[in-house]
Amino acid sequence: MANNKLPGKYEWLAKETGPKILLEALKHYGVLEKPGKGSNSTIMTWAKEVGVSGWYTDDDIPWCGLFVGICARRIGYPQPSAELLAAASWAHWGTPVSKGNECLADVLVFIRPGGGHVGFYVGENQDNFLVYGGNQSNAVGFAWIAKTRMVACRRTPWKIAQPSNVRKVHLTFDGKLSTNEA
Repeated sequence: MANNKLPGKYEWLAKETGPKILLEALKHYGVLEKPGKGSNSTIMTWAKEVGVSGWYTDDDIPWCGLFVGICARRIGYPQPSAELLAAASWAHWGTPVSKGNECLADVLVFIRPGGGHVGFYVGENQDNFLVYGGNQSNAVGFAWIAKTRMVACRRTPWKIAQPSNVRKVHLTFDGKLSTNEA
């Protein structure tokens, strides 16, 4: 079950008019992995919807790529097939964006101990990105991630035109830095 009410410091995102992939992602704020036995039925429904439920059997399996995949699918964008669970597969999706040109709703791919991570750009400061994504502290939410960990940035393959609010978002760092999103 999602808690669609964003924390006060991020309420400004609820006023954004696009991109659609970000609007879809924000609907799922607060979806939480189910600790211990069993899995969150919402996450398992996502796996079924994107076609990986045959081998994605538990929400203890990293699901950041699944989250980006369900958002892309629900708004009609292609996803990197069954490889969508691998964060690194998102480094080839959409349109490439050069370092320093990241903007609102871009898909950011990171390295982390033991694998990768993928999520959406919602802001930055000089050294870090504020990333909105799945499997961040076992939930859909926000995490500050060092820019030095980013290996790729991809922009949504717009169907009509880039929304006018796709832009740099400069924020003040106000939390702890994530070092391992699994």
